[in-house]
Amino acid sequence: MATVQLGIIMNGVTGRMGTNQHLIRSIVAIRKQGGVALPNGDVVMPDPILVGRSESKLRALAEAHGISRWSTNLDECLNDDYNQIYFDSQTTQLRAESLKKAIAKGKHIYTEKPIAESFEESVELAKLAKEAGVKNGVVQDKLFLPGLIKLKRLIDSGFFGRILSVRLEFGYWVFEGDWQPGQRPSWNYRKEDGGGIIVDMFAHWRYVLDNLFGDVKSVSCLGVTHIPERIDEQGKPYACTADDAAYATFLLEGDIVVQANSSWAVRVDRDELVNIQVDGTLGSAVAGLRECKTQHRVNTPKPVWNPDIPNPFQFREQWEPVPDNQVFDNGFKVQWELFLKHVAADAPFQWDLLEGAKGTQLAELAIRSWKERRWIDIPELSL
Repeated sequence: MATVQLGIIMNGVTGRMGTNQHLIRSIVAIRKQGGVALPNGDVVMPDPILVGRSESKLRALAEAHGISRWSTNLDECLNDDYNQIYFDSQTTQLRAESLKKAIAKGKHIYTEKPIAESFEESVELAKLAKEAGVKNGVVQDKLFLPGLIKLKRLIDSGFFGRILSVRLEFGYWVFEGDWQPGQRPSWNYRKEDGGGIIVDMFAHWRYVLDNLFGDVKSVSCLGVTHIPERIDEQGKPYACTADDAAYATFLLEGDIVVQANSSWAVRVDRDELVNIQVDGTLGSAVAGLRECKTQHRVNTPKPVWNPDIPNPFQFREQWEPVPDNQVFDNGFKVQWELFLKHVAADAPFQWDLLEGAKGTQLAELAIRSWKERRWIDIPELSL
């Protein structure tokens, strides 16, 4: 058994998501567990170099997690042949240029999404990676959540019969920043800085819907800026120019209808921050980030509309939980392990840059639907 060291450039990991999910809970966790076992018995060990603009932040982050390499010079890192993978979790505005540099240097690509600010540039990245012959992948973390894994298990078992519809509710109240600090960075609410909930979340909804229920064929969307002014990190008010809520309907293959509400201006009355209800001819299910519950046709109650009497049903008590039946690891870490196997041992990995381009495509067409007040068909995408 041999240990294969794999140099990874991690750009932008001083941000919240990059630090917590990609560095600490993925790469550092993989190193602590002794690497990732390959089919031939070898072990691949990720060796990260942290890259960013702040020397003090990089040094502190590296020291805190036992990482010896960090740099403020991306070009220097890309010129080092030891570094085989380039990972990007910068803001969207900075991502495409860095990805192009990495592809030109022959690095394998793994990146957060959206992969670029525009659909056109997203497709260009996918083409460049294909022409360069580099392996590439996009983070599709929600597919690896326990709740969605359980939901996929139900779909694959035929539990639903014919799926009729999906209702997706996502969001929470993000404080405006006056009497309580906001939980999200201010750039999220400025269109000129790449903000907006459609750009942010529709990349997720695309891969969730495509992989669980069927390809998205058309979209109708209404975007809204509910909160017109917020307070930034320096305590100064700023105008919100990006959408903070989106109300969409998608039509999938097989005529499955999806209603999806996404909002940073909604107070939560559900079990989790995301709630996906699937209704089929044989049964229904409700999935969140971690839990999933079902109601089969034989256990479905028979309510009758009668507003003149108190409701006799305890509807939420009439659902059965889907058991775990397995140990669920961190979803970001699981996908990192799959990508490392893809690079080191050519194991299959289906979530490439073209899949990332599909997310950008859906976001652009949803915004177009909003502006033109009409349904938009989604063309098939291939290279």
